[in-house]
Amino acid sequence: MKKEYVMGNQAIALGAIAAGVNVASGYPGTPSSEIIETIAKHNPKKAIHVEWSVNEKSAMEVAAGASYAGARCLVTMKMMGLNVASDALMSLAYVGVEGGLVVVSADDPGPISSQTEQDSRLFSKYCRIPVFDPSGVEEAYEMIQDAFEYSEKYKTPVLFRPTTRIDHAYANIGYDENVSPKEIPGFVKNSKRFVIFPRLSRMNHEMIEKRNPVIGEDFSGYRFNTVTGEKDCKKAVVTGGICYAYAKEYLQDRTDVKLIKVATPHPLPERFLKEALEGVSEVLVVEELFPYLEEELLMLAGKEHLAINIFGKHTGNSPLAGESAAEDVSDRIADFLGEKKTEDKHKEEIEAVTSQIKGMLLGKQNEFVEKPGLPVRPPVLCAGCPHRASFYAVKTAMKGKRANFSGDIGCYTLGNAMPLDMVDTCLCMGAGITMAQGLYRTDPEVVNFAFVGDSTFFASGMTGVANAVYNDADLVLIVLDNSTTAMTGHQPHPGTGITMMGEVVNKISIEAVLKGLGVKKVITVDPLNQEETVKAVNKCVKIKGVKAIIMKSPCIALGKPTAKCVTNNSCIGCKKCIREIGCPALSTKDGKVVIDAATCTGCTLCAQICPMGAIDKEVR
Repeated sequence: MKKEYVMGNQAIALGAIAAGVNVASGYPGTPSSEIIETIAKHNPKKAIHVEWSVNEKSAMEVAAGASYAGARCLVTMKMMGLNVASDALMSLAYVGVEGGLVVVSADDPGPISSQTEQDSRLFSKYCRIPVFDPSGVEEAYEMIQDAFEYSEKYKTPVLFRPTTRIDHAYANIGYDENVSPKEIPGFVKNSKRFVIFPRLSRMNHEMIEKRNPVIGEDFSGYRFNTVTGEKDCKKAVVTGGICYAYAKEYLQDRTDVKLIKVATPHPLPERFLKEALEGVSEVLVVEELFPYLEEELLMLAGKEHLAINIFGKHTGNSPLAGESAAEDVSDRIADFLGEKKTEDKHKEEIEAVTSQIKGMLLGKQNEFVEKPGLPVRPPVLCAGCPHRASFYAVKTAMKGKRANFSGDIGCYTLGNAMPLDMVDTCLCMGAGITMAQGLYRTDPEVVNFAFVGDSTFFASGMTGVANAVYNDADLVLIVLDNSTTAMTGHQPHPGTGITMMGEVVNKISIEAVLKGLGVKKVITVDPLNQEETVKAVNKCVKIKGVKAIIMKSPCIALGKPTAKCVTNNSCIGCKKCIREIGCPALSTKDGKVVIDAATCTGCTLCAQICPMGAIDKEVR
């Protein structure tokens, strides 16, 4: 048994390996990305098939096929990816599985790195499948193993819903390094089960509705659904996920209030809750995002005629949106219990410590010099990022012309920041291409550009290109090809020529795909050559129909810089380089531009736009 200090995502991966997982597929998306990478790392004999699929729907379908043969399968994504995978998942919920199939949908309350705050617990209810909601790293390790067992026991896909604070927390986990994947029985053909027709769907839907209360009863005895506190408590806190950890921190080992954890929100463990709430007259529900547990309790109280007052989001006792924090949860519970809030509780101690600090620093003077707060640093494209050069080339070519710039999800979303200001729309992965088509329909005289990354092109961009060609749209597609999936941690994709199994395979050519889809003109350029890139943009704008420019230059994080830029005595301090491209390596000192040697990669974009030739390239 090996003990290791691991991230929550790593614990989930190790738990899946301990469960005997055979197939792990997914699409990278923060906060879930490290799960697949950890399984690949702990797969030296390649006994587990691990892959980054081109999108979440593909990942779900790969896992479904393997599951039909009895393999245990893990599918990973962030909650936005669940939308992409939903077509396959909804049908799979009706068909059912053979080998355990667990879908990890990592939610992102806040949101910290996402477009929305959707709550995957609702998705489980919508699909009518079980959901597990871990409250800590150690629990996630064990619970993912339980999820596989329940999946096989009830022949259903299971949703596993960690949140960012679970995914990225750390804890010590003990695990067996020598565990082997489960033996795969093999696929047994059964068209009456695996070929879903309307009549079968109707029958299976009825079966699911009868099955779920049975699972709920099973969950009433599940080890991670817990209650603490004396039986005669009049007040209770009902919670789950990371909020349970926050609530437990405040309540510690108190017995005068019940702390009820719901680790399996759907199907609801009704018997467990009814027993846990015996004698309770007031309940505070503490949860992030949707008032899921609150509404489930309201329905349970109505159905069972429970004389309980339930407080939560609907009563204004919890915020309707956003991420919770330990202090926030503590204050809500303190309010509910009629106790002093956290800041009031410790006010005297804080004032005493502050007084001591004042005395030490200022000789007991009355004035206190406070340390200034940290400056706000918005996210920016890295110094030397080729996307900056790509955006700048398009902006240069379109100067004085009417143009729309439809962006997409990835590092290049940061092209919206000043001074580039080159992202007019951004909805979801691959949507830039189709949104550009919609904009074109509203005003054909405006030049429409659609930006997409190389990984996103494979994930969900190709269908948009096909739609544009088929429907005779007029747009310029800019494929920002930096040879990786950069924003989520540099995972490979079909255009990189390497799989998650470490195998070198044939690269899928983006140029060939575009030509195969019927794109009229495809040009490949290096965006760090501004003159050629601007020419390519101007050339494509003059052509009607769908045109594409592949702006190909590797992500600067993939290799060590071999050059840097330095300013010479010709600098007149005009600051054009700073004003127009906003590279974080550029700053001023004594009125002249200086370049930070530690962050500069020698891309020479600044040198190419300097009107005085005041920037030179040097070998490191």
